[in-house]
Amino acid sequence: MPVVAAPAERRRILLVEDEAPTRELLRLHLTLAGFDIEEVADGRLALERARTDKFDLIVLDVMVPGLDGITLCRAIRSQGVNMASAVLMLTACGTEADKVLGLESGADDYLTKPFGIREMVARVGAILRRHERNEAPTSPMAARQVRSRDVALDPERREAVVRGGRLELTKQEFDLLCLLAARPGIVFSRSVLLTKAWSGDTYVTERTVDTVISRLRRKVERDAMNPELILTVWGVGYKFADVE
Repeated sequence: MPVVAAPAERRRILLVEDEAPTRELLRLHLTLAGFDIEEVADGRLALERARTDKFDLIVLDVMVPGLDGITLCRAIRSQGVNMASAVLMLTACGTEADKVLGLESGADDYLTKPFGIREMVARVGAILRRHERNEAPTSPMAARQVRSRDVALDPERREAVVRGGRLELTKQEFDLLCLLAARPGIVFSRSVLLTKAWSGDTYVTERTVDTVISRLRRKVERDAMNPELILTVWGVGYKFADVE
């Protein structure tokens, strides 16, 4: 009798959206795309679910009642079983400041309403693929390593290899590169980079970030004047080039 392979486990999405038509549309298309969907229309209830049940992705509207999406995202990232789960934030505000606020709260990506459903499903797939690459180690050591494009980083040994050559980096250079490369395509404001790489040191300013980024580019880029890896997002901050 032939052995029948077990079906692949369907990935779970927590959909946090209070607008019923939008919620129903997303549920329909994400279900057709092969996901199991759990719907919540209230921020406080969503936090309870996120604290107890593991999800592969949380799709989170900013303007949900009970607990707004920014606060909810920060709470999810602070504790619980979904601290490292993917988060896609939906927002009706399209300004860069609103998008950066969403990313700073812990979201992996954002989508501005109104959006095309094909783009929505494509974003979901891209986020999950990125998480799988970053979180599927082949050994305990690999779990602590960062690999993106031409860059390989070992935070435990604080070793950086770019295009096969080992680099000597300062603490801030290494920390900035590691932070950016670990989340390719995600924009970080200067204030966030400053807080994370300098641990809130009040004696440095956001201009310091620009100086260290410039120095880092001279070490990691083929042409520091035309960077391919560490990219400037004008008026916002920096990002690492997305995975091809």
